[in-house]
Amino acid sequence: MLERPVLSDEKIIACLRDEYGLKVAKIVFLPLGADMNTAVFRADADDSTPYFVKLRSGHFDAIAVDVPKFLFDQGISQIIAPMPTRSGQLSARLDAFNLILYPFVEGQSGWEKNLSDQDWIVFGRALKAIHATILAPTLATRISQETYSPYWRELVRQFQTQVEAETFADPVAADLAMLLKAKQSEINHLIKRAEDLGAVLRGQRSQFVLCHSDIHVGNILMNNSSDDLYIVDWDQPLLAPKERDLMFIGAGIDGRGEYAEHDERLFYEGYGQTAVDPVALAYYRYERIVQDIAAYCQQLLLTDEGGEDRREGLRQITSQFQPGAVIDIAYRTEKRLPPELQSKL
Repeated sequence: MLERPVLSDEKIIACLRDEYGLKVAKIVFLPLGADMNTAVFRADADDSTPYFVKLRSGHFDAIAVDVPKFLFDQGISQIIAPMPTRSGQLSARLDAFNLILYPFVEGQSGWEKNLSDQDWIVFGRALKAIHATILAPTLATRISQETYSPYWRELVRQFQTQVEAETFADPVAADLAMLLKAKQSEINHLIKRAEDLGAVLRGQRSQFVLCHSDIHVGNILMNNSSDDLYIVDWDQPLLAPKERDLMFIGAGIDGRGEYAEHDERLFYEGYGQTAVDPVALAYYRYERIVQDIAAYCQQLLLTDEGGEDRREGLRQITSQFQPGAVIDIAYRTEKRLPPELQSKL
């Protein structure tokens, strides 16, 4: 969230005191991230110890804090575990928000700073450890499983119908409507490819592992004072084929499409040799693009709220259609499919 939510410092400080026993001397809003439902702050305690405060509005599932805590307890050092409240909970309620407290790591995300060669290797090792994790049964049953749902595809079709029928006074919404109309044929193609590949995957048996499900480089945090990196923002963990996460490596979502082969080589040096299903990889790259289109339509067409987040959202969805960006990379991924399958699509 780029603009601060309507919530006073005093309320946040009081919550930290009452729920965590933390005496805060100063709190500062951090304009980070594209998620309009998440606001983050730095809180400095009386003893100058810094903490990272995350406020999450809307639906909140405790699995988003329980999974990283479990992984941290398994010894995966690239995880930052949420801190418990006085009563042992991993979050606290504050008005319309769920508040989550973490140790503060002074660092930069992969949006702000390119991962080094060693970072890519460490990232690969960490993700392999996550995918190999054996979950406690009581935790595993609470994590959603992949169903190859048509939800996002149907939602995009609804927005395509909406922009044909409505006019928008808000300039950002109007620009997005123009983009959807101009790219209608290409968007329809993306939806069709995701549908066809999803149908193939539903008909085959795949091994499901614990996936982060949104593991682009913006969710990689690199420590400024050490070589450590962390995988953050576990809002939607998923049991799915490993390609659900692997599709992000070299997909161009980080704006590094021209370095895709370089990044993939280093990542897999850390992850290790593995058989990657080209059908699943292509499906997830198409489906992610469709999901992004739907999410930005929700953000920009259903409300005029959001301030600077709106203009940034429009910039991000527009960039996906640029030459060499995520859509072009998805097309190239499809070309890796077996010829007999390509002929049926």
